[in-house]
Amino acid sequence: MRMVSFLIAYATYSGNTQEVAGLIHKTFVNHQVEVKLYRIGCGPVPNLADFDGMIIGSFTWEKGATPDEVKDFVLDVGYKPAHVYVFGTGDTQFGGDALFCKAAAKLAKFYHSTYPPLKIEQSPRGTQEQQVMEWAKGVMAHWLHLHA
Repeated sequence: MRMVSFLIAYATYSGNTQEVAGLIHKTFVNHQVEVKLYRIGCGPVPNLADFDGMIIGSFTWEKGATPDEVKDFVLDVGYKPAHVYVFGTGDTQFGGDALFCKAAAKLAKFYHSTYPPLKIEQSPRGTQEQQVMEWAKGVMAHWLHLHA
């Protein structure tokens, strides 16, 4: 049986989004899913056709905006892959619930993601680590269900 493969593409400034990407990566590896981490803006964009699915992660910027690096990545890819899952990091102290992880919500809508985006307050440390790992397991189960 062929191994399932995912790309985790993420943008980070403070390291919070990178920490979430790392936890998702670890969870996938522990479940024998092939996964590649790619920091958006650092090197050539991987060929998405080489992967069964993509997970994209972004922080939310200035009043609910998606960072330019993420927008550029979307344009560089040039098409909407079939299976995209989204996570985001944010901070409710900047804009409250209305703007919390707005970039993740926008990306999920743009990609017509059929799985709810993961939204993490700042760093995934502490109780949110379990939330990240459960979400990652849910992504795997969702993908497998679609391909059963």
